[in-house]
Amino acid sequence: MISLRTLSLSAVDQLGPRSRRCVYWQTDGLDAAAAPGDPQFEKEAWISHVSLEWGACGQIASEGDHAAGAVFYAPPGMVPRAACFPTGPVGADAILLAGMTVESGAPAGVLTALLDSVVVDLRSRGIKAIEAFGVTNENPDPEASRDGCGADACVPPASFLVEHGFTVVADHETYPRLRLDIDSEHQWKADVEHALDKLFAERGIVTRELGVLSGASAMIRSL
Repeated sequence: MISLRTLSLSAVDQLGPRSRRCVYWQTDGLDAAAAPGDPQFEKEAWISHVSLEWGACGQIASEGDHAAGAVFYAPPGMVPRAACFPTGPVGADAILLAGMTVESGAPAGVLTALLDSVVVDLRSRGIKAIEAFGVTNENPDPEASRDGCGADACVPPASFLVEHGFTVVADHETYPRLRLDIDSEHQWKADVEHALDKLFAERGIVTRELGVLSGASAMIRSL
């Protein structure tokens, strides 16, 4: 069973090791050879800054007592990496996805559950759109990260975003920018359920159990 909760300053220690150490989005990429002093400290400092200045900037997924993954998001001006992509800038009315991380051994469906919780949170705050940079292949150009992580692990596949209702607003052979308008709750839920149905079909499961999609309080049965 996957459980979700909104990231707060008191919940940082519930992030998994990958999520806590990845600073791909929190560095500017101008000097990829330079190592951050302490990735975990830099990540926590970024979470603290954004949380205090703007509000909740992440969602955490867990399976039982184990971290399963996390997603981070913020206004693009608070995400240093946003300026590095060839398909920027992000729309002025949109919030940017700033990393979706799955921990080792996490169950299927974690990314879908995390994305749902982001949509619910942002809609409740009156935000109308999410944008994200996607990656179109498994071996992207070295849009390198000073923490040794990299675009291949920290940028969601463009195909995943399209399956979940995003549309391409700035095309690129490797790093397209995509957008999801979230003012239509019905359409979003339809997109999520379609993605889950596809996931279950690929695993040979005829039926699925899915509770009401409700963001940080959602519970989705693991496969």
